[in-house]
Amino acid sequence: MQHISDPAPQAAAHRFSVFSASDIYVTSGANLGDGLGEAEELCPGDIYELDIEAVALRLALAQPRSGPAARQQTVADGSEVGTPGDPLMLTSRLTLMAPDGEKVELLMLRHRAAGRSAVAELYVLPLTPIAPRTEYTLLQVEDPPDDLRLADLICLSFCRGTLITLGSGAQMPIESLEPGTRILTRDRGPQPIRWIGRTTLRARGSFAPVVIAKGTLGNVADLIVGQHHRLFLYQRQRIAGMNTSELLVQARHLVDGDRVFLREGGFAEYFSLVFDQHEIIYAEGIPVESLMVNEATVSSFPDEIADDLRTRFPGLSHNQHFGTEATRHQLDALGPDAIYRKTRKR
Repeated sequence: MQHISDPAPQAAAHRFSVFSASDIYVTSGANLGDGLGEAEELCPGDIYELDIEAVALRLALAQPRSGPAARQQTVADGSEVGTPGDPLMLTSRLTLMAPDGEKVELLMLRHRAAGRSAVAELYVLPLTPIAPRTEYTLLQVEDPPDDLRLADLICLSFCRGTLITLGSGAQMPIESLEPGTRILTRDRGPQPIRWIGRTTLRARGSFAPVVIAKGTLGNVADLIVGQHHRLFLYQRQRIAGMNTSELLVQARHLVDGDRVFLREGGFAEYFSLVFDQHEIIYAEGIPVESLMVNEATVSSFPDEIADDLRTRFPGLSHNQHFGTEATRHQLDALGPDAIYRKTRKR
């Protein structure tokens, strides 16, 4: 009997954590009891929850050889989903709303093992965190963006043109910075940039940037950042329920439709800065975070970039800055007068 060897497994280019679509099921609505399914089966208005026993699975994807970067990919070696070589298709993007009004976006992935009789299985990749014992109302089902590259999801920090304060006190557009450029940090003075990430995405949904209008937080010009990028806010007095007076606030939590708003349409070019440690730096004159390096973020990059970062940052031991992560509820309790810079009357 002739032995035919299997093709060598492809190394993983990207790794993500996903849930089985059945782990997110309807607790109230037309599809009561059903898990997430294909787009045509879903009913906006249904309320979903993540099963409390759901376990996130590691999905490893191979670098696509040609064609769209995300819509059609194959499973790579080391994946807990499928076997190496199986096709995996990005089928839809879902928008849900949490009880506090925050929107959550999920990408639906369809996996089918080799063989005509194989049954397709669906998986969910959350673009924003999702928690059990929380009700999420399905708002919208749409096709995924054709230009989305899964490995770019972590690079959504500063938009092109953002002025970053150098160690000398001068400012420079972020696209002109290079590794080794010394940047002013709040806690450790001038520090060299170790790595710069860059990506361009269509400015829709979770990828639409947040615009913080000039002067809103003391910024000298409009500051445009990714929705999950965190800004540093200092309160003169420690707030009840918060460990420190220093707050790290996701830009999306500041959106009020007036002073801070989403800018959808066209494309957004994003840049991320990495230092030896997780730093607070200055963008358009106000303090914001750098990209925090740990296994969760690095594992989303292509292998050659991930390997480089692991070499530069042994152990991936970045610890989050000591500032307290503030939720939207805590910010609402503070009120706008405690957050936004007051405009002086002339």
